[in-house]
Amino acid sequence: MGTLRKDGRLQLVALGANVSANGEPLTQSLSHAIKAISDSGFDLRAVSRFFRTPCFPVGAGPDYVNAALVVRTALNPLQSLERLHEIEAQFGRERVQRWGKRTLDLDLIGVGDDVLPDEAEYHRWRALDPALQAQAAPDRLILPHPRLQDRAFVLVPLVDIARHWPHPVLGETLEQLLSRLPQQDLAEVVPL
Repeated sequence: MGTLRKDGRLQLVALGANVSANGEPLTQSLSHAIKAISDSGFDLRAVSRFFRTPCFPVGAGPDYVNAALVVRTALNPLQSLERLHEIEAQFGRERVQRWGKRTLDLDLIGVGDDVLPDEAEYHRWRALDPALQAQAAPDRLILPHPRLQDRAFVLVPLVDIARHWPHPVLGETLEQLLSRLPQQDLAEVVPL
């Protein structure tokens, strides 16, 4: 998917849920969320398989169902994030606890070769002490997502649809980043 680097309108989105808003299976909830994303002006270019993944952090709730999308949109990254948050709210998402249970989690992971707001801020959030990560949330959009290279539950679905996307800071493809994760982390991400 090398075109992602050349066309900033292509965006990577991660999806996840571990609590049903209305009692339906999580896979059905994510399918409805994907339709809502499409109906909200995002042109779906690729949709990954669904994966069962352990809750992160461990013990914070039931297992997740995760997926990823490549979308094309005329929206800039901030507008896209705002639209994704609106869709989360439609699905009952409440931002009560960082890394808490979620009816829908939509994360803008990357937009072409954009680094937002700048490389220094990206590196600051990437290097944030793990103990502080559960407490501190950025007050602005950081792109690419500063911890995507650490999370199998994000990388596995993304590699399913955009394996050749080059990380604009780390200089490696998603597939290369995935190959660096521990085998145990990868084994916990199970296709449905």
